[in-house]
Amino acid sequence: MNASQIFSRNPLDRGERQRRDETWIHNAAREATSKFLPLWHLKVPVSAKSENSLAWQSFEVLCKLDIEIDPIFLGLMDGEAYFTADISQLGNEAHDLQNNGKWVFEDARSAAELVSTEEAGILCQAIAQINWHNNHRFCSVCGHKTWVKRGGQMRQCPNCEAQHFPRTDPVVITVVSDQGNCLLGQSRGRMSRANTYSALAGFVDQGESIEEAVAREVMEEAGIKINNIRYLFSQPWPFPHSLMIGCHANAVTTEIVKDDHEMDDVRWFSRDEVQLALEGKSAGLRVPGPTAIAHHLIKVWAANEKIIY
Repeated sequence: MNASQIFSRNPLDRGERQRRDETWIHNAAREATSKFLPLWHLKVPVSAKSENSLAWQSFEVLCKLDIEIDPIFLGLMDGEAYFTADISQLGNEAHDLQNNGKWVFEDARSAAELVSTEEAGILCQAIAQINWHNNHRFCSVCGHKTWVKRGGQMRQCPNCEAQHFPRTDPVVITVVSDQGNCLLGQSRGRMSRANTYSALAGFVDQGESIEEAVAREVMEEAGIKINNIRYLFSQPWPFPHSLMIGCHANAVTTEIVKDDHEMDDVRWFSRDEVQLALEGKSAGLRVPGPTAIAHHLIKVWAANEKIIY
């Protein structure tokens, strides 16, 4: 199985050297060949035609919207600069950008399933960066309004000169197995209503290794001791800014003692049950769809497949 996940094949050169030159960023944004991905409340424009691609715009087109545009530099590809910009100031998503019928604004998760793997990777970067800028406009040290620097890779406070960088939250997500069975759970909320079970997951704590986090989360959520923890693959997840670290592990104990505060249910499922769920043929079990890394972790376990990097 190919280890690549949705959001994980961004082809852009993120332009570290170019980011150091504020004049270059300013001029590049205004080049006729530069491409912009406008986001409206984190929805993205997708071609309304059969090719299913992101609807890139020019700086000139965005200027016609008559709103303040703060270009966020994504990177370079084939000699062209790629940017994103937040246009949420517009009161309605059905504005001039899609009145011509050539594109529509889609939810980011839906759009990621429509476009190519490479464009989904760019989309991930754009959403994560716009979301971070929208939520970090003021300095956490002195409270002063901050400025965009390095093409959006940093915000700097003009008052105390503190520098602020986008954060990434590591999350471990693990399929635990015991011979022909695997451990899946339902976190509290909509998963139980949909009868969906997924791999156990949780945030990595400060001062904690990946292996320690996996063992702790499985113990906390299911009361299961594990060993032989193996990293398989990862997936950036821009809702809002996580890195999903996919693992497999073996069970040392099998008696489930679930955390009632976090989990609605935790169960052992046989390989046959899981395989039917992956094929959409199980009446009693659903698993996450292909957009989620959990789907691929479960699929690898069910098929005993080898990972190809």
